[in-house]
Amino acid sequence: MNTSTSLLSSAELLALDRQHVWHPCTQMSDHEWLPMLAIARAEGAYLFDASGKRYLDAISSWWTCLLGHRHPAIMAALHAQLEQLDHVIFAGCTHAPATLLASELCKLTGFDKVFYADIGSAAVEVALKLSFHYWQNIGQPNKTRFICLSGSYHGETLGALSVTDVALYRKTYGAILLNPIITPSPDAYLAPNGVSAEAWALHQADQLEIILRVQHQEVCSLIVEPLVQCAGGMRMYHPIYLKRARELCDQYGVHLIADEIAVGFGRTGTLFACEQANIRADFQLVGKGLTGGVLPLAAVLTSNLIFEQFYAPHAALRAFLHSHSFTANPLACAAALATVRAMQEENTLQVNLGRIEHLKKSLKRFENQPNIGDIRQTGMIAAIELVQDVAAKTPFDWRERRGMAVYQHGLTRGMLLRPLGNVVYFMPPFCLSNDETDEMLDVAASGIAVALRRS
Repeated sequence: MNTSTSLLSSAELLALDRQHVWHPCTQMSDHEWLPMLAIARAEGAYLFDASGKRYLDAISSWWTCLLGHRHPAIMAALHAQLEQLDHVIFAGCTHAPATLLASELCKLTGFDKVFYADIGSAAVEVALKLSFHYWQNIGQPNKTRFICLSGSYHGETLGALSVTDVALYRKTYGAILLNPIITPSPDAYLAPNGVSAEAWALHQADQLEIILRVQHQEVCSLIVEPLVQCAGGMRMYHPIYLKRARELCDQYGVHLIADEIAVGFGRTGTLFACEQANIRADFQLVGKGLTGGVLPLAAVLTSNLIFEQFYAPHAALRAFLHSHSFTANPLACAAALATVRAMQEENTLQVNLGRIEHLKKSLKRFENQPNIGDIRQTGMIAAIELVQDVAAKTPFDWRERRGMAVYQHGLTRGMLLRPLGNVVYFMPPFCLSNDETDEMLDVAASGIAVALRRS
């Protein structure tokens, strides 16, 4: 078998993959009957397999390819950086891409300091440790616990998984996780009939206040996914919850961590989701789209108020204890800087307003359809919830794998969709045209029809 990547046939690649590769978030036995998708190249909103068949990437390859694949400005920045510096230790050294990117992120957000990580889960770990360590440094050692929302997802390293409330994960790994305090989600879909999303969010914020009133002295932080709980089923809620959460955290002396790893950089319609509540968290996490989906990079943004509690003579032993080998990799930072500048030069947020409105209008085709329990949208993120009983919001049995049927149908129609259980969602690259948006929804509609016929 020829193992040169340029000469491998699709069949050879798939055979070698089956022999040696263990894929993430995948039951590998599925691929005994469902062939792996072997992707050879990508361009804009599309992926191409070895035969040249193209697939519209409706999920931005796990929500990362913000501006589309191989954006020219990002590619140029990577090529230029490769000629200068590939990597260097970031303890005791610095370099222009990381410094300029940190400066740009602070200008965009109003934060003062940037601590780099390599992936989103690592950024969550950094924020949890920073919050805990801050309270230790200022003499409040009893603050050791974290609050998260029901249905939340923050990553799959152990700390991040500890503040994740996805039943399957907690059932499997609960014995080795921290014990968080779980507060009810403001998820608008869960609101009783006749209760608005805003009223429900305020009601759920009242539940948070009850917890904080009783337990604030042992709590480091509240961590939230602002506006959209992505991996938990694209659950969406009113911005008023963020405003009240900020007020309550201030009132009870608890940090607020805004996990904007999935929802940042324009996904919700504003550059960052917290802007829609006019708040700033104590820690804001960014990742995924930060590099335009080209290389892994994440960051924790925070204030001088936090930083100053770690800034001390060496003998004080107050330095933050966290490092990764690839922290602030120059290539990744160069890609991120190019992404941020491309969004500014292309006026992405303003252009997206038209795309958001077109998506909103196009989603109306799914209204009042049998077994569609909810249609929700926040900016460039949309989701359709398939249910057994609409009035009672009764879900389909997860073992029926209705979402898998939509995924399979999408592949036959040249579309990469990856439903979350029975939630069919869309998080496409920003380069998608209105016609391509309509095509995406056409394929989803026919896939949903197939899934609903499944006995």
